[in-house]
Amino acid sequence: MNQTLLRGRTLTFLRWPDTTEDHAAYRYEEDGGLLLEGGRIAAAGAYAEVAAKAGNGAQCIDHRPHLLLPGFIDAHVHFPQMQVIASYGTELLDWLNKYTFPEETKFSNAQHGRRIARLFLDEMVRQGTTTVSAYCSVHKQSAEAFFAESHERNMLNIAGKVMMDRNAPEQLRDTPESSFDDSKALIEEWHGKGRQLYAVTPRFAITSSPEQLEMAGALMRAFPDLHMQTHLSENHAEIAFTGELYPWARDYTDVYEHYGLLGPRALFGHCIHLSDREADALSQSGSVAVFCPTSNLFLGSGLFDYQRYRRRSKPLRIATATDVGGGTNYSMLRTMDEGYKVIALNGEKLNPFASFWQLTRGNAEALSIADRVGTLDVGTDADIVVLNPSATPAMRLRMETAGTLAEQLFLLQTLGDDRAVVETYVAGKPAKSALPAVVT
Repeated sequence: MNQTLLRGRTLTFLRWPDTTEDHAAYRYEEDGGLLLEGGRIAAAGAYAEVAAKAGNGAQCIDHRPHLLLPGFIDAHVHFPQMQVIASYGTELLDWLNKYTFPEETKFSNAQHGRRIARLFLDEMVRQGTTTVSAYCSVHKQSAEAFFAESHERNMLNIAGKVMMDRNAPEQLRDTPESSFDDSKALIEEWHGKGRQLYAVTPRFAITSSPEQLEMAGALMRAFPDLHMQTHLSENHAEIAFTGELYPWARDYTDVYEHYGLLGPRALFGHCIHLSDREADALSQSGSVAVFCPTSNLFLGSGLFDYQRYRRRSKPLRIATATDVGGGTNYSMLRTMDEGYKVIALNGEKLNPFASFWQLTRGNAEALSIADRVGTLDVGTDADIVVLNPSATPAMRLRMETAGTLAEQLFLLQTLGDDRAVVETYVAGKPAKSALPAVVT
């Protein structure tokens, strides 16, 4: 079997890093090696030790002095929204009606869906992101297009057809029955095919009737290894409207709780304005709050209190995400830069090791896929990003005084973008360098 031997500065996390001096939280090799075979990491450690395990025919790629980390993971993104990113002047509900819903109607055209799926995954690879949890449109063919493109690239991605039967344009509405049938067909075709995973995806309580949320819960009971993704407590007007639609509910979270949608594989986008009861319900069920800083700032939704949620007696599981197209950048580096600022506005700080833990192992743990991706552990899938902290003139100048690894990571987070991504390996194969030079 073909082997690839990568050389560079390797960094992988073992647990949450409490401080920049918490060296036991990670493994770092100044001269590290990764032996890739069959799409997985066959050996990892000091280069000399790893090289000794490689066969005579191994292809050697020297990435020194760059950093090799697990590929980035984006826990909440809308692939049909590529052409509404950077749309001006609205908050959440108006933004959906003015920009998002009209754009998503285009995905009734299967050819359009295939084109955007290809360009979307090109962009993820360009940014060093190797796994996403993606919302498709309400159209079954949009999910088919996404999964087909992801499968062809051998990426590990999570996705689902949006379920949406009210409070949206007619051409974007399904029914409780059709959303169940379409989702079930997609699950049977794609879940577990290659590296593909399915997420039951009711957009949010406003656009799903009680009958449809019943169907979402039924799918989760029928297929308990699936993910579930939706939105929760992003915007005050959204919360108030949800209360009008579900007057019996104690709060917004109680709606999802009632229909059996909380749990360890349940991903709730935003979670900005949670009450203590709601945070308790998410914590006790093992559900995940997904922090989307660029979209929260762009849409004026509020500040996610990351450190408070982590310090709870039972900490809330947290993932981070771009939330494109409400989010303003495809880069997880840019996302964590804005996340740092949101946390600072709440009177806290996030150390750079914690940021990169979150982008890799932290998000993998939140998505319950850390046995497969998010680390450089032997036996895991060889999804790897190669980063250059001197990628631009400004970064190169700052690197002259960045003496520690923590400083270099913070520099990458603060000034880095797709230009800092030298290469992205997907299942052991270089993917960024294989992208077409011209976008079509």
